Amino acid sequence: MGVQKPMVLVAGAGAGLGQSLLSRFADGGFEPVGLGRSAPDAPVGQFHTVDLSDETSAPDILAKIIAENGPPRVVIHNTAELVIAPFMQTDLDDYRRTWDSMVQSAVLLAQATIQPMIDAGGGSFIVSGATASLRGGAKFSAFASAKFALRGLTQSLAREFQPAGVHVCHAILDGIIDTARARALHSLDPTKMMTPADIAETYWQIAHQPKSTWTHELDLRPASEGF
Repeated sequence: MGVQKPMVLVAGAGAGLGQSLLSRFADGGFEPVGLGRSAPDAPVGQFHTVDLSDETSAPDILAKIIAENGPPRVVIHNTAELVIAPFMQTDLDDYRRTWDSMVQSAVLLAQATIQPMIDAGGGSFIVSGATASLRGGAKFSAFASAKFALRGLTQSLAREFQPAGVHVCHAILDGIIDTARARALHSLDPTKMMTPADIAETYWQIAHQPKSTWTHELDLRPASEGF
């Protein structure tokens, strides 16, 4: 019987960044396990269809995945729910939907995975943020308020669990990620967009930082992006 590979668990493993993350870690010898509400075409590694904001089903699904694959070495929270609308046209359901997708899902994911990582000797918990994690823009009140909350959650997790060996990092993705959908929506020059494989490489490096130099927060953007 062979040695079990360390697991990388990516929540929000859709086409684009999610699949690039799984591919990069698989290339590095990890067992890639993706989570999402719907599976992309030809997913990398295992894929489990799950609504991570569902407190009745998500914990059981996560526990089963850990029982079958062992404790994760790396967990990446990459879910998003983008709502762009004038404040007066943004209702409470929009706020609940963004919060559930990005914050409640992170709470449930962390509750299911951090203690197993600690018991196994440590690991990394990386969260994908956005420009809206730092700055609320017009028509982004729902999205930004949830991203602000997610950033605060990761700060609390880092301060509580870093001494126990879990590296918690919040990555601010300040730009548009290059996907087929993004190209269709924005008509941007791809050289001015964020390449998913390049973001994945940075996440790989974060997950392998020595304990004497852990990054809690970093920002990534194309060279052409204003900030």
